[in-house]
Amino acid sequence: MKNIAVFFSALGIAMLSQIPSYAGTIKVSTLADLQQAISKARPGDEIILADGNYTTDNDITINCSGSEKNHIIIRANTTGGAVISGNGGFQLIAPAQYVDISNFKFAHKASHTKTAPGTSWCQFTHNIFEETGDGEYLLLAGNNHRISYNTFQHKNSMGRFIAVRGQGSQIAENLQIDHNYFYDFKPQTGNGAEALQFGLSGFSMSGSNSVVEYNLFEECAGENELISVKSSDVILRYNTVRNCKAQFTLRHGNYCQVYSNYFTNTPGLRIFGDHHLIHDNYFTDCDMGINIGNGDGEVATGSLLTCHDRPDSILITANIMVCCKHPIIMTERKDGLGATAVTIIKNQLYDCPEAASIKGPFPGAKWQNNQLTQVSSRGDMPEDDNSNGTRVSAVFIHVAESKKTTGTNKSNPDKATKDTNGNSPISVVEIGNGKTRFSATALTSTQVGANAK
Repeated sequence: MKNIAVFFSALGIAMLSQIPSYAGTIKVSTLADLQQAISKARPGDEIILADGNYTTDNDITINCSGSEKNHIIIRANTTGGAVISGNGGFQLIAPAQYVDISNFKFAHKASHTKTAPGTSWCQFTHNIFEETGDGEYLLLAGNNHRISYNTFQHKNSMGRFIAVRGQGSQIAENLQIDHNYFYDFKPQTGNGAEALQFGLSGFSMSGSNSVVEYNLFEECAGENELISVKSSDVILRYNTVRNCKAQFTLRHGNYCQVYSNYFTNTPGLRIFGDHHLIHDNYFTDCDMGINIGNGDGEVATGSLLTCHDRPDSILITANIMVCCKHPIIMTERKDGLGATAVTIIKNQLYDCPEAASIKGPFPGAKWQNNQLTQVSSRGDMPEDDNSNGTRVSAVFIHVAESKKTTGTNKSNPDKATKDTNGNSPISVVEIGNGKTRFSATALTSTQVGANAK
């Protein structure tokens, strides 16, 4: 009888172990209970922290895993209702995946909310970041994360709103950063205060296959670079940069695409590196429109990754520049290497004092069919450009759904990259005859950030 009892006891335990656990809603009101709920979380669980002010002594550690169909949700009860201050933030560490974090206000010490290498498929959405001290509001080192509809605001210290890193020499991959509001970054006195820093020089030769789209940058002046891309294979599109004293910069890396962005009252776009596509952007009331970097090194022939890599094989087309002091410019550099094989074709300039100012070597440049209207001087734009002051009807960029690639996602060129509005992927740019395709529109603060619907 004793053996039979043991048998049925073991059988009961085995049967209980096979009973599936069901997702639930767990409401907590202390940080200790929040950490405990996270530690026990299963796919499909929703953990809700009551609104209130919470002071951390240490980081909240998140290493739980949801599934593709059943994410784990960790959220405040209402948007901005749970304020996390103190010395710790939210640390996502491996093997965390499929975890969504929303509705919090992060007001803790900077550099304590991050995703570590080995994390994947997590999302920060509808949060407010307003942290204290030097450092990053949010650091990303894992892959396949989405950062959407957050507000990053009121920074008056060194560090960044968002910094993207990786592991070893590989930048974080397949990130989507969209519909965020970057607002009010006070001027700092040193280097290292960008609103968005995508990589470092050591990551610059690795491809990210990431998208930065539909973000609004306003009143950001941390340093001379507003967005600093130090990675290859990044698409930056449909963003608005308004009233920012810092500059959108492709600083290191190759094969990036910058298109359909809206720039107003800002220093425009500066370019270093190779094989970039710059098209369909709108610049108005900018001191500079497109600033072609004057290189001081050539990475392809052995220069340090930290150099200003000479721009080579850049396509600049179908951009519109209105009331810009220097719509197309290369500034002087002592012993500068300039740029090579840059194609400047079918751009439209209106009400500018000078079309182009090139103060460095520019071999292999191609200028063709750029439209000048009420432009006082051609400057360094050659006379044989065929720009005669009349409207050019053949300004057309056709984005073909092709399995060819311009460099984006070279490791997986067949992967489609749709924007968050479901538009067709970009994989190859063809220039031909047809009507103007211009899609840059100015975003407003109601369309982005933590309170956007």
